[in-house]
Amino acid sequence: MTSGPRHEVRAEQPYVAIPAKVTPRERPKAAALVTEVQDWLHGAGVSAAGPPFFRYWTIGGGEREHILEVGAPVGEPVPGDGRVVAGSVPAGDYVALVHTGDPERIDGAHARLQSWASDRGLAWMNRGQGGNEVWGGRFEFYLDGPVRARGHDCSVEIAYLVRGADHPTGGAAPRLPGPRTGRSPAGDRPDGRGG
Repeated sequence: MTSGPRHEVRAEQPYVAIPAKVTPRERPKAAALVTEVQDWLHGAGVSAAGPPFFRYWTIGGGEREHILEVGAPVGEPVPGDGRVVAGSVPAGDYVALVHTGDPERIDGAHARLQSWASDRGLAWMNRGQGGNEVWGGRFEFYLDGPVRARGHDCSVEIAYLVRGADHPTGGAAPRLPGPRTGRSPAGDRPDGRGG
């Protein structure tokens, strides 16, 4: 079951996250990082300001890796410490829907959102880079807490950043996450104007 889609404007939201590279079959490895992020927040004395999420920088398939960050929003910017990096959900126009049900059917919800946006002439905030399509903002927010095991229903908000008045078609491509420096490329604006 899905609710939406909808088109909305969102404010920038700081977060902390752990970068990861996983094939689609290795997705449970990424899901396990949710607990590590939550433990890091607890140890730093910081409360999450919303549900855990996956931010996809590139989408894999077959044996190709997803490049993503597993994170949690925070109320104010918090510095990372190496493995945990700081970033932000970019401000801008988003299309979103909520998938409730079998997590194995989430690909169908992504397809529905993509079709809905395409039918309205909306374009993703992304660029090609090194043979990959790099997303400026592609998120899965796990509304009912940490990512659940197979066989358990979940409630996931899928949200994509789309080009709007503040995001013209020109500009530099967002950078892929690089070495763990404590600074996430998620803080860089997809239009190349810095974070």
